[in-house]
Amino acid sequence: MAAIQKIGQLIQQRRDNMRVTQKQLAEMADIGINTLYKIETGQANPTLESLQRITDVLGMEITLQVKKV
Repeated sequence: MAAIQKIGQLIQQRRDNMRVTQKQLAEMADIGINTLYKIETGQANPTLESLQRITDVLGMEITLQVKKV
């Protein structure tokens, strides 16, 4: 599974667990509902700003991990 698909899946799962609709989340995060749909389905490459808005509303955190090579 591609990273962008995994991110979308995690956002959708958290939204569902919180019983928030796509429309509600889009409004709270100040992004378009179509954008949110595309993010959740892995069809969009969201900006960091959009991801930050979504994760703030959902109480999630964006982290970066560096792998040893």
